[in-house]
Amino acid sequence: MTRSLRIGKIAGIDLKVHWTFSLLIFGVFGYYLLSGNTVSESLFGLGLILSVFVCVVLHEFGHALTARHYAVATRDITLYPIGGVARLQQIPEEPRKEFWISVAGPAVNVVIAGILFLGITFLGSFPTIVEMMEPAGHFAAKLMWFNIVLVGFNMLPAFPMDGGRVLRAILAMRTDYMKATQVAAAIGQGMAILFGFLGIVTFNPILLFIALFVYVGAQQEARMTMIRIAVEGVPVRQAMVTRFETLRSSSTVSDAVEKLLAGSQQEFPVVDEGQLAGLLTRKTLVQALSENDLDTRVSKIMQQSCAVVQETEMLEDVFRQMQEEKCSALPVMSGDTLVGILTLENVGELMMINSAMTTSKARGELEDLITS
Repeated sequence: MTRSLRIGKIAGIDLKVHWTFSLLIFGVFGYYLLSGNTVSESLFGLGLILSVFVCVVLHEFGHALTARHYAVATRDITLYPIGGVARLQQIPEEPRKEFWISVAGPAVNVVIAGILFLGITFLGSFPTIVEMMEPAGHFAAKLMWFNIVLVGFNMLPAFPMDGGRVLRAILAMRTDYMKATQVAAAIGQGMAILFGFLGIVTFNPILLFIALFVYVGAQQEARMTMIRIAVEGVPVRQAMVTRFETLRSSSTVSDAVEKLLAGSQQEFPVVDEGQLAGLLTRKTLVQALSENDLDTRVSKIMQQSCAVVQETEMLEDVFRQMQEEKCSALPVMSGDTLVGILTLENVGELMMINSAMTTSKARGELEDLITS
C-alpha cells in the first residue's frame, strides 16, 4: 500500500496527500462533536481546517514556482497533518536563490491574509475576540488569522521551517555554506530546547511536539548538508567497491547465501558471459529466503529496475538518484564493462574519511600556528 495518494497535478507538479491526513479530517470533526458542538458547527470547523490546507498548498506552490524560476524542479508536493512539503530536486547552493525560494511560501500567506483583510474591511467590521471564539461564523476572519500564524511559525529561524533556510541563506552570504548551516542548525536546536522547557513548565504537549520537530529537523538538515558537501565534485570511481564477488543468473539462492556469509559483501552483481544481467541485494535475498526454496534461481529474484552508472559520473548526482529510486546499491560501469559497486555505505565511509582529513588538516594548521 502506498503511503501517499496522488490527487492531481498543478503546473506540472504532482499533488499528493499522505494517508495520515485522513486522521486529521476525522480527528477535527470528532473533536468538534465531542466538545458539544452541533453537526453543522463541526462541519464548519472541518471546512475551516481544509481551507487552511488550501492555503498551505498555495504556500508550497509559492516555493515550487519560485524554484522553477531558478531552474530547480519540484518532484511533488505532499500534504501531511502537520503541513505540506514541496520536495525540490535540489537545494540551491547560491544563498540568494535559497533566500527567495524560502521566503516565497510565507509571502503567499501574507498576500492571502492581506486579501482577506481588505475583504473583511470592505464588507464590514472585524469580529471581537469573544465572537472569534464562537465555533461557527466569521470564516474569513479566522482564515486570515490562520494565515498570519502560518507566516509567524514558518519564519521561526529554525530548520526545517522556512525561517531556518532564510537564516542560513543570509549567513551564507558572509561565510561558507557548511558553517552557515551549522550556525542555523545550532540556533534551531537552541529554540527547540527552549520550546521543550516551556512545554514541560506549562504542561503543553503541543510545545513539546514542536520542540521535537524542530530539534530533529535541525539535525537532519545539518547531516544532509554535510553529505552534499562531502560528495560535491567527487566522481563515482572514488567511492565504489572494486573488489567484489558476482553471481550468475543460474546461481541459486543457496549459492548467494553462501557468498553472503563468506564475506562482508552484501550486494552481488549478476553477470552472464561478461554482461551485467541484474543485481541481488541483501534485502532481496533475505526476503527470498522466506518466500522461495534454496534451489530457486537468482534470475527469479534479482533486481533489474535500478539503473547502472558510469564511473565518471558525479557522486552527488548519483547519490541523489539512489535516494529517489530507493536503491541501496548500483552497478558501476566503464563503458560496457562492470568495474565496481556503489552502495550507500560507501558514501558514508567516504564522508567519514573526508571529515577526518579535514579535521587533521585543521589540526595541523593550528599546530603550525602555535609553533611559529
